[in-house]
Amino acid sequence: MNIKPLFDRIVVKAVECSDKTESGLFLPSSAKEKPQSAQVIAVGPGGNVDGKEVTMQIKVGDTVLFNKYSGSDFKLDGEEVTILRQSDVLAIIEK
Repeated sequence: MNIKPLFDRIVVKAVECSDKTESGLFLPSSAKEKPQSAQVIAVGPGGNVDGKEVTMQIKVGDTVLFNKYSGSDFKLDGEEVTILRQSDVLAIIEK
C-alpha cells in the first residue's frame, strides 16, 4: 500500500483489540467498540493549514491515541485504515 496524506493528515491502522475481556468472556464483533489506538503508517508534510504553520510531531511507526469518532475510515488493499488530522491525536504511546 502506498498512500501519501496531504497537509496535516496522518493515516493510521488500528491496533488489534482482544476478543476476550479481562474476566474471560468472549465478545462478539458487534459488541466491540471502535479502537482508539493505532499505528501510524503515513504522515503528511505539514505546512500552512487554515492560515497557520503546522509542524508534524508524529512520525511513521508511532502508536497514537485519538478521539473515538474522529477521522474517516477507508479500506485500502483490503485493510481498514483511518485518516486523521494531527490535531485529532490525543497522545503518542511510548514503549
